[in-house]
Amino acid sequence: MKRGAYQYLFLFVTSLSVFPVTPLEEELSNSLFDNFLEPIKGLFNKKDGSSAYAKFSLRKPSDPDEDVCYIVPGSPESLSDCQFNTTSKTFLVIHGWTVSGMFESWVAKLVAALYEREHSANVIVVDWLNTAQNHYIVAAQNTKMVGHDVAHFIDWIQETTNVTLENLHLIGYSLGAHVAGFAGSHASNKVGRITGLDPAGPDFEGAHAHHRLSPDDAHFVDVLHTFTRGSLGLSIGIQQPVGHVDIYPNGGSFQPGCNLRGALEKIANFGILAMTDAIKCEHERSIHLFIDSLLNEQEASQAYSCGSSDMFDRGVCLSCKKNRCSTVGYDVSRVRKARSAKMFTKTRASMPFRVYHYQLKMHFSSKVNQSEMEPSLTVSLYGTKGDAEDLQLNIKEKISTNKTLSFLLVTEKDIGELLMIKFKWEESSSWSTSSLLNMVSSWWSSDSSANSDVEVHKIRVKVGETQKKTVFCIKSPQALNLAQEVTFVKCMDEWKSPSKRHVPKKH
Repeated sequence: MKRGAYQYLFLFVTSLSVFPVTPLEEELSNSLFDNFLEPIKGLFNKKDGSSAYAKFSLRKPSDPDEDVCYIVPGSPESLSDCQFNTTSKTFLVIHGWTVSGMFESWVAKLVAALYEREHSANVIVVDWLNTAQNHYIVAAQNTKMVGHDVAHFIDWIQETTNVTLENLHLIGYSLGAHVAGFAGSHASNKVGRITGLDPAGPDFEGAHAHHRLSPDDAHFVDVLHTFTRGSLGLSIGIQQPVGHVDIYPNGGSFQPGCNLRGALEKIANFGILAMTDAIKCEHERSIHLFIDSLLNEQEASQAYSCGSSDMFDRGVCLSCKKNRCSTVGYDVSRVRKARSAKMFTKTRASMPFRVYHYQLKMHFSSKVNQSEMEPSLTVSLYGTKGDAEDLQLNIKEKISTNKTLSFLLVTEKDIGELLMIKFKWEESSSWSTSSLLNMVSSWWSSDSSANSDVEVHKIRVKVGETQKKTVFCIKSPQALNLAQEVTFVKCMDEWKSPSKRHVPKKH
């Protein structure tokens, strides 16, 4: 086995007990152990005596992938040689653990995107590759030493140039996020901002704030979590909130376009070396979301405060009142509260990642008790700029009478102002077409004389990105039994919250 293979398996083994595993994952993990555990016995106690060491490369907009000039702490002439701009923003880009011992392609992409947004900035790549290419646990333990080096660099820069630390922004990926945290906590004065891009989980999950990235490390700390529930029972990214604002795109677990299940099967067939791609797509998505926010400023994703991913998936958390929503990435709202603000968003599979969030709110009324139902529905939205058809309605709860339910719908394109909604249902294994048609069509009945058990008179729609609220009414109640589709159009009523009934005072 190659060294990188040992490193990945070491990460896997040291983290295996973090989460319960599915039968597929258990089977694959047993396969991995059978094939690869024996050759690496004795590896875990191996020690590396090398010390942490960081170099600081000020890259140029014209050569974002080349290290042509290093700033050397204690050597003021290196600042002028590298044309360090004392009045501009300064970014420190800090990479994570590496298998190859080389910079990954995302580094140059992030450097170029930062210069695209901030033309006169200083973009400095912190190179700690010599330590980062050790076995994971060694690299993780050395993040504190590397952080001390970076803190010393920050102190020296401030003393030498008198720069404003509010203009200093540390951006760390994976283990690099914790390096940024240690740098911020050990610098003599507090830096302006730290962005953690899917901070590493193993060896840091549940650790005290002094031993990982935390809100105390900068005036503002924001975090993107994209791989908090990994494969084979391990979480590559940290689950717990560790910043002032912690954003969990797609729940922070599996990201669109990343075929993790297929990657798991490759691992079972071809061994631990195939694990690289499984980790990279999910884990590195945090970087590309941040790059997207730099390059597509007008199309940046929107995230919303919510108690949990499950609540967000039910569409109940699309409010922007009292700073409860924010742009994702570079232009995130700098909200500092006593507790971390956990925020959620959905994304597309590729850049630009932005989608549009819709809450559909329906009240199911009844004249008599009705058994709980689990129909399968698709929804089509029609707007002034386009259409989004055949969206699956994700029913999180069983539909029962006298109950108000919310549903989350997401479109990948801006359809403009919503004009019409169509609901469609199809035959399923548990419902025949005729019985499902009769049952579901009764929902939409607004005729009090109809012999319907369950009714939906109106649908209230809220658009997350615009905060616009609209009420939709059924278009043709008389045509309900003629088709497997129901159309709703705007009705005259405004969105109203239920008002308290006025009870006359007794005299």
